[in-house]
Amino acid sequence: MRDPLIEEFEQALDEYRAADWEKVGLKAGKFCEIAYCVCAGHATGTYESSPSKPSNFPQACQKLEQHNGTKGRSLCMQVPKLLAALYELRNNRAIGHVSADVSPNHMDAELFLRGMKWVMGELVRNYSQLPLADSHAIVEAVTARTFHMVWSSGDIRRVLEPAKTSGQKVLILLYAEAKPVTVAQLQAWVEYKNGTDFKRKVLKDLHKKALVHFDEKAAIVQILPTGQAHVEKSGLLVTK
Repeated sequence: MRDPLIEEFEQALDEYRAADWEKVGLKAGKFCEIAYCVCAGHATGTYESSPSKPSNFPQACQKLEQHNGTKGRSLCMQVPKLLAALYELRNNRAIGHVSADVSPNHMDAELFLRGMKWVMGELVRNYSQLPLADSHAIVEAVTARTFHMVWSSGDIRRVLEPAKTSGQKVLILLYAEAKPVTVAQLQAWVEYKNGTDFKRKVLKDLHKKALVHFDEKAAIVQILPTGQAHVEKSGLLVTK
């Protein structure tokens, strides 16, 4: 279960950097399910071949407490209690639901990310077979603060890494929006002065590389699956 756990964790980091707060919550839910399976394997001594979702997540987490005397409080009580809390927040707040209230997605995303980082740190502490100094360095790296790449205020968006090229900024912004954006809006966000050059040198080049779909007639741009994969795998969302 190590690989799927790390995958969900890394994707949550990417969504956080892109300021897509709702997706951070969605990833947190999957992360909790996998992390629970790891804790259950530790508690019972039998690990499942693949992650599965317990029918009653809070109850399943609570049942692990009975093993704390022999298997320790960390993975039998402390981590499961946090997983249950995060799972409750993911399932019964604004994540994935329509609401007329002020959206709590950003504040919840902050908690989700810190919680996931703490759980990952505990798993490293419990499972690492590396020398103490190396294990400590990994925990410090995992729990270090993560900065988001896109700042938003109303209809304004800014990439918080000025050194990125215009093409990179376009990909980051489209990845964060996860929906079609007008050329005019995108040009304003990138702060590209010449509209003709923006379409010819930036958008058409990305379209040719099959990273975005640029509908010149409709004047809209949207990121393609290949562009999403490129953003995630090339480190574009990592601040320097």
